[in-house]
Amino acid sequence: MKLNFKSIDQPFSNQINIERNTYLYFGGTAYLGIPKNQDFINLYIEGIKKFGLNNGTSRTNNIQLGIYDEAEKVAAERYGAEAALLTSSGYLAAQLTVKSLSTWGSVIYAPATHPALWLSDQPANQHTFNDWKKETLNLINASVEKTWILISNSMNNLFPEIYDFNFLTEVLPEKEIILIVDDSHGIGVNNNGLGAFINLKAKANIERVVVASMAKALGVDAGLVLGSGAVIAKLKSSNMFVGASPPSAAGLFAFIHAEKIYHNAWTRLQENIKLLTANLNNKWAFEPGFPAFLVQDSTLADRLLKENILISSFPYPKPESEPINRIILSSWHEKEDIHNLTKALNF
Repeated sequence: MKLNFKSIDQPFSNQINIERNTYLYFGGTAYLGIPKNQDFINLYIEGIKKFGLNNGTSRTNNIQLGIYDEAEKVAAERYGAEAALLTSSGYLAAQLTVKSLSTWGSVIYAPATHPALWLSDQPANQHTFNDWKKETLNLINASVEKTWILISNSMNNLFPEIYDFNFLTEVLPEKEIILIVDDSHGIGVNNNGLGAFINLKAKANIERVVVASMAKALGVDAGLVLGSGAVIAKLKSSNMFVGASPPSAAGLFAFIHAEKIYHNAWTRLQENIKLLTANLNNKWAFEPGFPAFLVQDSTLADRLLKENILISSFPYPKPESEPINRIILSSWHEKEDIHNLTKALNF
């Protein structure tokens, strides 16, 4: 009988129990293990007691909870931005940003940009990121168009690659660039908001904007936009922001007070990454400090399943494609979990 892994009725963690069997779980996006972090859960419960379960009024209502402004100030300071905006989801944060700012100039999408950032249909771009950089730089500098909107992920988490945007320093100074980057997989782990632009020097003609889901490493059901005060003010005047309900105040309360929890979880994650990488051969692809590990072996997931180990495995880019198999580490993994995984990888 084939096991059903699509009707799991328990929280994800380092282990999943299905039909009386226990499986080690190396998938998902809870990189810091926050959904099962008891200290964070306690903060969330404290937030519920203080603010209730949810808040269905828009941020433009004449009566407001002050925690939203407080959380935006904390997020801006924590991730190196002048200002921040919070929404109820990462998808809303992305759509709000691209639909509001795309009217300012000509839009160019980077390869493999997340669907949350699409204006309509999937952008046709099959280039590598490096080829796209060269093509984009030449196009902008040779064009009569003055203002350009560049939209990209901060990284490719499926085929692990962290992108370098330093090529934009070569854009002619008379060109105006608005760079919108989705850092959903990096924030809290390795990019930390505007840290996604760590190699991009601040220039007067480059406006840097980060959008992110907070539901991955940060463990909060909310979306985040980071940018200049002028850009954030523009976004807060948009119909999408005015008409939308905000995220749960309880989750933001936990976010505000969890800086030490995040730091400790990040430290443990880095220890787990070092432990695993020390036992991988050169067939594995990964980025230093990021907990996703790819191998070109379409049979790996089935072989590990026989050892009661579940990893991230799905066909890509089409349903009929061969599956891509990745190991995803989290702070919730114990050293013993990783030892058992590496033992199974070497069978």
